Amino acid sequence: MIVFDLKCRAEHVFEAWFASSMAFEDQKARGLLLCPVCGDTGIDKAVMAPNVAAKGNQHLDPISHEAPAVMAPPSPEAAAMVAVMQKLAEVQAEAIKTSTWVGKDFERQARAMDAGDVDQAQIHGQATPEQARAMMEDGIGVMPLLIPVIPPEERN
Repeated sequence: MIVFDLKCRAEHVFEAWFASSMAFEDQKARGLLLCPVCGDTGIDKAVMAPNVAAKGNQHLDPISHEAPAVMAPPSPEAAAMVAVMQKLAEVQAEAIKTSTWVGKDFERQARAMDAGDVDQAQIHGQATPEQARAMMEDGIGVMPLLIPVIPPEERN
């Protein structure tokens, strides 16, 4: 897993986890990235500070043997946003446990359920933004997952 700081066109900065850089690029190309603050889909990577190891001549903490961290505490707003995102991720993960991954066959299966051709079931999978809009316009009860899901075949 890799974490990126992301930024929308309104300059909201947030972080997201991806299986790889390729997974980020794929989700961006398919319009699946969404600003959690304003809903903007114009998302790019934000500038991130590099993770630089401490200099060899720095004094280390005698207990942990690590260089002391110098970091500003998170703002109350940032801490609240992290708590909200963690709760969303927990609720979504719980819901997905009772759902079946159907991958790119999502639209076909959702439409078949809506038409009564197959039994109703909870499913999740992949759809383009256009497919999702079309299903919603047709009154099919679908909604995007708020936290990106790594397809089972792409997990390590």
